[in-house]
Amino acid sequence: MSLRQKRVVVIGGTSGIGLAVAQGAMADGASVVVGSSSADKLASVKDKLQGAEALAINVRDEASVEAFFTKVGPFDHLVFTAGDWAQFGVATTIDQLDLEKARDLFAVRFWGSVACVKHAHKYLRPGASITLTDGTVAHRPRKGAPLSTAMAGGIEHLVKGLAVDLAPIRVNGVCPAGIRTDVWNSIPPEARDGRFKKMTERQPLPRIGEPEEVAEAYLYLMKGGYTTGQVLRVDGGATSV
Repeated sequence: MSLRQKRVVVIGGTSGIGLAVAQGAMADGASVVVGSSSADKLASVKDKLQGAEALAINVRDEASVEAFFTKVGPFDHLVFTAGDWAQFGVATTIDQLDLEKARDLFAVRFWGSVACVKHAHKYLRPGASITLTDGTVAHRPRKGAPLSTAMAGGIEHLVKGLAVDLAPIRVNGVCPAGIRTDVWNSIPPEARDGRFKKMTERQPLPRIGEPEEVAEAYLYLMKGGYTTGQVLRVDGGATSV
């Protein structure tokens, strides 16, 4: 199967994994719309994704989400890769947890996904798909991050529930491990390389992943017409050891 003459919407498609998905979809013949809340990232799309349409969306604001999909109109595939990464690096014990801040952990990746599915599905054409994103913390909890595990795991259950609820629209997910994206650029190169080595040295594939490698999972799930309710792990084998 091919994405030729299909219209693909990628929320979070201006950087990282989402950008690689958008580039891969365009290379396979799709027309692409990318959505982001960052004006700077939207402005850079003309250089990174020539021919793609870039629209503003704030997935924390349901009115913004509704307006975005009204402007997009009919399309074939929705990919959601947006995430508030500033929330993920904060480790805390459960007794020190600030519940108001903790609720915000779910705002973009979980509730943002829900808002986008709510307002997007009525515009999806026959044969459509939706692909959400979580992370390996769903399967490998770490000290100080129980809510990150709950949020990521919640997305995987959301995928299964939506696959039944929205059928015959196909709903799937991708679960990446550590991937070399711009989110790591705030760490000096030497320290970053050491962090990558420590993160991956026990994996069967002992290296950091690349956005283009993860993008292949999303491209398959858009094209794989008999796959729904599934979450593909792209983790170098991290969750196998």
